Amino acid sequence: MLLLERGGMPTTLALTVKGDVKRESRFLAQYGQSVCTAAVACLVWRMDDSPRHHRAWLYILAAVFATSAAAFVIKRLVGRVRPGRLNAGRFLGLTFQHANFRESFPSSHSACAVALTVALSIYYPAGAAIFWILALICAVLRYVLDAHWPSDILAGMALGYGLAHLIIGQ
Repeated sequence: MLLLERGGMPTTLALTVKGDVKRESRFLAQYGQSVCTAAVACLVWRMDDSPRHHRAWLYILAAVFATSAAAFVIKRLVGRVRPGRLNAGRFLGLTFQHANFRESFPSSHSACAVALTVALSIYYPAGAAIFWILALICAVLRYVLDAHWPSDILAGMALGYGLAHLIIGQ
């Protein structure tokens, strides 16, 4: 994907989204983020008392928060500039300072959405299709809203998938 992006593939949409569509998009784009994940973990903790899922809520939190931490570290190490900014797409290297414009790679929203989806799908396979749809909507919205390059999104999804499986052990 990086090669296609560097080769001139159209990578930004510059859409103007307003009203309810904008509000609903922002809501869906938060799937897998901290408040959503905490709410899901609380629901699992309070509603699922099966012995098989004894600590599911804890593994769900661990998978998503470990993914978020890993994405944070990678962002600071590589420093990719977001679409629509000066030097867009360039990797600027290591920084210890917060600078949102250069924290594009990988997409932590996509990573956390996939980590939450993997965790929920392991414990609740009947809902897997719904969880995956939510994760894919979140990831696509990162592109549609010009927050990330396609390669950022794919890298984030791979990170979330791998870490969730590593932490949950399946």
